[in-house]
Amino acid sequence: MPLSTLAQGTNDGLGEEEVDLKSLYEMVTKHEQKSKALELYINYGAAAQATHDSRNGEWGARIYNRYLKIEMVGWLTDHIYYRFRQRINKSNVEQSEDNFSKANDYMMVGWKFNDHWSIQGGKKCQALGSFEFSENPLYIYQYSDLEGNIDSSKGAINVVYNPTPDHQISAEVSNTYNGKLADEFGKDAKISNGKMTSDGNAEPKPDIALLQKASAPLTYALGWNGKFFGGKLQTRWSYMLRTQAKDKYSQLIRFGQKLKLDRLQWYVDYSISLDDLDRMKITTREVAKVLAPTETDLYMGEICNLALVTKMNWQFTPDWNLMLKGTYETASMTQSEQFRNYRKAYGYVGSVEYYPARKQQQDLRFYLAYMGRKYSYSKRSTLTDYNTDRIELGMIYRMKLL
Repeated sequence: MPLSTLAQGTNDGLGEEEVDLKSLYEMVTKHEQKSKALELYINYGAAAQATHDSRNGEWGARIYNRYLKIEMVGWLTDHIYYRFRQRINKSNVEQSEDNFSKANDYMMVGWKFNDHWSIQGGKKCQALGSFEFSENPLYIYQYSDLEGNIDSSKGAINVVYNPTPDHQISAEVSNTYNGKLADEFGKDAKISNGKMTSDGNAEPKPDIALLQKASAPLTYALGWNGKFFGGKLQTRWSYMLRTQAKDKYSQLIRFGQKLKLDRLQWYVDYSISLDDLDRMKITTREVAKVLAPTETDLYMGEICNLALVTKMNWQFTPDWNLMLKGTYETASMTQSEQFRNYRKAYGYVGSVEYYPARKQQQDLRFYLAYMGRKYSYSKRSTLTDYNTDRIELGMIYRMKLL
């Protein structure tokens, strides 16, 4: 199947490496499943968690069902393929623009013309590049802030060109939002770039303007996935331009590189997001209450977010894996004196994972993981530094039914 078709969630094995899973049907009936028309999966994750937040100084504990999704993929003919993925533990309210709920990640169909060209359409994860994005969310203990706030499943049409078996170029047009502008930001939403004005007789106030909807809120993406040296070096690069509102645009540029060896995999992603309107709402959640505490439905503009993400998996024995992940991110309101380069965020994750059913070709793992974040703000922003911690003892099972 074309790489971008399964770009979000193809990794389904030890240390992110793809494995040949045996279906429960094959295990029960002792018959090999030869048809490619239907592969059915259940993705499930649960954990006992202990969490801490320095803002209140308290530790808490719970047993948490992290993840439950059902997924179907297959080839109906040598040319027609499809994919469906639905999150069970998420709201099923349909959205006003694409008429699907946000619980639906995929409902798409593709046509493979030949070994070089294919086209696919429906609801799917946008072609965003980077290796953090391409991982199955089931295996992500903690996203970077940028990745965790992207919201990428949209109605889309994607043309894929494979000049060689090791290289792929994709061009995609998709919706910017699942709902209309008023649904995403509020009926009377406003925007401020953080500049302050004063008539000389009063305290300076931020410039504020009403948001207006765009006539065609669409997103355009161009991506390249590559493999070198027999797949030992891989790339996922992309450029995206979004129309967010009238005269408001967003750009996302990403460079992902991965080293893939037999027992060690390591990737480094670099992303830069330039937003006329704070589409991820990270800065808005922190800054709006300081910049204009009496305003409602106010969103920030002229935002620059940078993210550096690195992750390593090391299979130090056949059934054990060590995972280490680090993130470094910055946020800036480029037109604001107070909030220019105002935020730095650090993330760190470590886990030890045990796979008890590798011989049975099952992707079942038990893990012990620690996740932490630290947020540091400039003095002139008046925001307060804080950090969070989470410890998990959990289980993940990607179950292939058929």
